[in-house]
Amino acid sequence: MTATSELIPAYPRVAQTFPADGRRLLIYVVYDPRGDVEDYVLHALTALRPHMSRILIVVNGTLTPSGRERIAAVSDEVVERENRGYDIWGYKHGLDHMGEGLHEYDEVVIANDTWYGPVRSFADVFDRMDERAVHFWGLTDHARVEPHPFTHTGYLPYHLQSYWVAVRRDMIVSDEWEEYWRQLPEMVTYSDAVVKHEGVFTEHFTGHGFVGDVAFPLLLDTPENYPVLYARQLLDAGCPTLKRRAFFQWPPYLDQSGVVSRWTLDAAAEYGYPVDLIYADMARNVAPRVMNAGAALLSVLPEEEAGYDPATPLRTLVVAHVFYPEMIEEMLDRADCLPGAYDLLITTPEEARAVEIRRRIDGRSLRGDVQVRVLESNNGRDQGAFLVGCRDEILSGGYDLLVKIHSKKTPQDAPAVGAHFKEQQFGNLLSSPGYVANVVGLFQREPGLGLAYPPTVHLGHPTIGHGWWENKPAFAEWCRTLGIRVPLDEGSPLAPFGSMYFARPEALRTLVEHPWTYDDFGGADAYQDGGLAHVLERVPSYAAGERGYHTRTIATSEYLSMSYSALSYNLDQISMTMPGTTMDKIQLLRRLGEWDYGTARDLGRMFVTLHAPHLRDRAKGLYHRTQSVRGLLWRLRHPSSWRRG
Repeated sequence: MTATSELIPAYPRVAQTFPADGRRLLIYVVYDPRGDVEDYVLHALTALRPHMSRILIVVNGTLTPSGRERIAAVSDEVVERENRGYDIWGYKHGLDHMGEGLHEYDEVVIANDTWYGPVRSFADVFDRMDERAVHFWGLTDHARVEPHPFTHTGYLPYHLQSYWVAVRRDMIVSDEWEEYWRQLPEMVTYSDAVVKHEGVFTEHFTGHGFVGDVAFPLLLDTPENYPVLYARQLLDAGCPTLKRRAFFQWPPYLDQSGVVSRWTLDAAAEYGYPVDLIYADMARNVAPRVMNAGAALLSVLPEEEAGYDPATPLRTLVVAHVFYPEMIEEMLDRADCLPGAYDLLITTPEEARAVEIRRRIDGRSLRGDVQVRVLESNNGRDQGAFLVGCRDEILSGGYDLLVKIHSKKTPQDAPAVGAHFKEQQFGNLLSSPGYVANVVGLFQREPGLGLAYPPTVHLGHPTIGHGWWENKPAFAEWCRTLGIRVPLDEGSPLAPFGSMYFARPEALRTLVEHPWTYDDFGGADAYQDGGLAHVLERVPSYAAGERGYHTRTIATSEYLSMSYSALSYNLDQISMTMPGTTMDKIQLLRRLGEWDYGTARDLGRMFVTLHAPHLRDRAKGLYHRTQSVRGLLWRLRHPSSWRRG
């Protein structure tokens, strides 16, 4: 059965084409957790303006004064409502707000902000759909799924996706339309929005004889019927919209489906869409590691210069914290890989070290101004030095690019492990003049690029899956203090482990403007997981994301050949004893929960979780009662342990 046949009822009512002088209303629902309006929304509404007689914006929640001013400039009316019932109840609010005024329009488009566009032409779509005699139409559709993926019973009907549905006047003025919205059920969860509206709307109205249509039907003979999986094909077919979910869908799901969202981004760019709008939106609203995986923001750069423009150099400051003066020549050899001039700011915690540093750099050919600052304290090590000792230069506005490095030895690790970590950092940051020029070229070409640093270290380190260690609770608290609302990653943060990176100063402003002091970091004993220095090591990409700047990880091809080979082999070893796809394995491990140390208790809990989840609470109660009995028996055998009153 084709999509068209599913939209034509057995006993269709007479439908009309859109009149040549017809009037069209857009009801557009917006939700922004910050009360702002993302630039991609303004871009979309500006493009829709020529096709609409009126634009009504319904805001789920409240807008800041700036947000309201921005969106008012591209609409006719803005109304705010309680953020309840998702976009579906936002549609209802807009329809109710218009009341009888809806009847003045030949077509009403109800849409939300869950898409980017126009990637392709809106005009072409309206011209084509205007000629079709229908009561309602959508841009994309979703095939019937059995059993229903949310209720696990019955089926999810074939339906038009609810992010964009256009309805003609004959349906708007019908009793069936009025009754549908009057009886709209409450929606508390995302699944409610699918089960109670999106999945039933199309079948409901075709069941009443109304004729629907879809501008870009899916290929229904494919094993997967989810439009996000075919975003690139939809763009190639002329679809003007690109669903945001294509870039924050769970990466293992995209992996299993063979979807590379980076190719979709490339296609959007080739069609002329300003993809910087996508990067800025995702940076603020998607967990950074998810964004890095979904948009493939790992740049493997060549050693030969291939992307740097010497005609537009960036004013660059190298910030080097030096605890080990004997490393300064090596560090400056690395810094000299930068193209053109750069200023140098060296920090060190003692005057004696400063004297040694000055002696070692004396007579060296330097490319700009040089400062050697003796800090009041080494609390926080390179973090304290950067955020307290260098705050003035970072916020001065005098630089376009920062390069943060420090004298890294990692003496707490085994020699080979420490040596690898050091090379992993310096080698992927400042490998060669050609490589570094290519890194700088990324910042020249991408105004929204905030940070670039090596991928998460894993050779010799158990970082994968555990990158938060004990830092996540304090991290979340500091995010609240700093006003960072970027979603946190689950397994590990996207972070510059090793604390060396390229950064645009403006991307770090949220972090650096806070009035940090050396006392905040505590003494040497505070430099551990859960301490402020380790927490702040993980903050930069989240702070940059709050300001709309994205992060790239960068690596040399030589390093990645070793890193990927090891990761691939390790994943193969982990996967070999479990069935299914990588996503299946991940879901199985998540259901099993924490492994701890593989005790009999752990294995028993896993078995019950997997094979008899209905007994889980009962088993917990039995375990606690058993522990109580064991404790009582122990006390009876050891009466001397009793407290005497």
